[in-house]
Amino acid sequence: MLLTCDPHDKEGSMKLIEDMTTNADQFQQQILNEILTQNADTEYLSGFLDGNSGKEMFKKKVPIVNYDDIKPYIERIANGEPSSIISNQPISELLTSSGTSGGQPKMMPTTADDLDRKTFLYNLLVPVMNKYVDGLDQGKGMYLLFIKPEINTPSGLTARPVLTSYYKSSNFRMRPFNKFNIYTSPDDTILCSDGKQSMYCQLLCGLIQRDEVLRVGAVFASAFLRAIKFLEEYWKELCSNIRMGIVSDWITDSNCRHAVMDILRHPNSELADLIESECTEKSWEGIIKRLWPRTKYVEVIVTGSMAQYIPMLEFYSGGLPLVSTMYASSECYFGINLKPLSKPSDVSYTLLPNMAYFEFLAVEKNHSDVNQSVQCNGNSDHCSKDEEEAVDLANVKIGQYYELVVTTLTGLYRYRVGDILMVTGFYNNAPQFRFIHRRNVVLSIDTDKTNEDDLLNAITQAKSLLESLGCILTEYTSYPDTSSIPGHYVLFWELKMIGSGDISDLNTDVMEECCNTVEESLDYVYRRCRSKDKSIGPLEIRVVKHGTFDALMDFCVSQGSSVNQYKTPRCIKCDETMKILDERVVGRYFSRKDPFWKPYTIGNSP
Repeated sequence: MLLTCDPHDKEGSMKLIEDMTTNADQFQQQILNEILTQNADTEYLSGFLDGNSGKEMFKKKVPIVNYDDIKPYIERIANGEPSSIISNQPISELLTSSGTSGGQPKMMPTTADDLDRKTFLYNLLVPVMNKYVDGLDQGKGMYLLFIKPEINTPSGLTARPVLTSYYKSSNFRMRPFNKFNIYTSPDDTILCSDGKQSMYCQLLCGLIQRDEVLRVGAVFASAFLRAIKFLEEYWKELCSNIRMGIVSDWITDSNCRHAVMDILRHPNSELADLIESECTEKSWEGIIKRLWPRTKYVEVIVTGSMAQYIPMLEFYSGGLPLVSTMYASSECYFGINLKPLSKPSDVSYTLLPNMAYFEFLAVEKNHSDVNQSVQCNGNSDHCSKDEEEAVDLANVKIGQYYELVVTTLTGLYRYRVGDILMVTGFYNNAPQFRFIHRRNVVLSIDTDKTNEDDLLNAITQAKSLLESLGCILTEYTSYPDTSSIPGHYVLFWELKMIGSGDISDLNTDVMEECCNTVEESLDYVYRRCRSKDKSIGPLEIRVVKHGTFDALMDFCVSQGSSVNQYKTPRCIKCDETMKILDERVVGRYFSRKDPFWKPYTIGNSP
């Protein structure tokens, strides 16, 4: 069901949204019929449906699956078998997910048609923003966009992150002129594979065109804040380039140099002086509005794990609205925020019923106090799946929590995405959802997603090093420290000395090696973020004195937790628990080297 949207046709686009949301159930039935008609004779579906391709048989016979269930089929295609294993449309490439399976990136199938669905959603965002913000055709957007490493599979298919796929596609590179969505960054700076050169050149172009900038942003809040940190480090050099009308010699990517010089053109000492005067101010509070005074909003994802960056974004933006426009993943682009100027805590997404067939597994909180679970356990992941049948999009209930399940036109069938959503209301007949968290994820700084099992495995690998210090690890927890950029993982360890010795006087080399070992044991995406992208800082272990975790339990029990059911939270975020831990820290140690990383190769360990 390939719909088109002209971003210049506000009235027609809004009418299309009204039609899709009013007839959400009909759109869902139509897209499921299209998927089954197209793919019923694939190896995967035919094994369950045996020629019967109706909705009732589909929901009765086709199982709800996770990645490990479909991984063998995808790897067969990656190794050269035909796409018809799972899709009668040719698989054009594989999209690597930020989630991992066995330490390796997940790979999701996609087709050429799916690029058109993504483009449709991007185009639909324009009239929605125009409904709330005037004059977006009177300037440009300073969006900082980047590509990530990619690989080729044995079959010749490319495997790469979904945004890299989109930016490198003809849909992006040859996009029609859109007066509402002009970027300050030339495509050649976005497509530069050197992240540092790309960042420098995009910021330089954004500063040169400061008077035209109406909105700023990046995909994720973490990426935008890294750009601000980069600006803090390089503003003098950027000003020098503008003042002299040249580009620094270390920008060796010829496409980047030429693209920037087309914008820089001539020396501009007046602009350089203005930027310098703002950047030399004692405080960088409100620096976005000061450097780009016409800016109307900051567009970044601030839902889910990105919510931890809201205070820092508010500091730098000087009160500008923080706008999360869309909800998407490697598996599928899901929906949009129809009230983009809502507060980050109130953001809800409307799933577009033409993007995929959506189902929902009801989940419930094990804790009676949901808010306490969210605060003190960090990921609020204490959910149990009801043994009920998955419900359709039109049949979800307001206030209920669900796990999202998708069937796509690209070869995924009843696939558990791993996102926990809450229904906040309806727009016409289409439900609206608040993103709550990723299932099982306890730590996330950027695109990394570390679950409880992976964290335990990494700590298990490291704690054997403690034997040489004459101590053992008795308890631990963690939290993502985003008080500085880039953020980093913090582990709180309570140690017990076996013989004589003092935990406040541990061998620094051994403890730093513990940090290194934990990082080496974490998954591919974490190690790429640390080593290649530099979007995560060195891991830290904070050793706390004896009795700290007893104090943590006492606090949680005092807040209503059952002493009989209490389990140490493996990730903490609320201020009270942080205070209990930090007041008892007796030693701090950091990883001193980057963990090993290289591009993943199909069939080999990363």
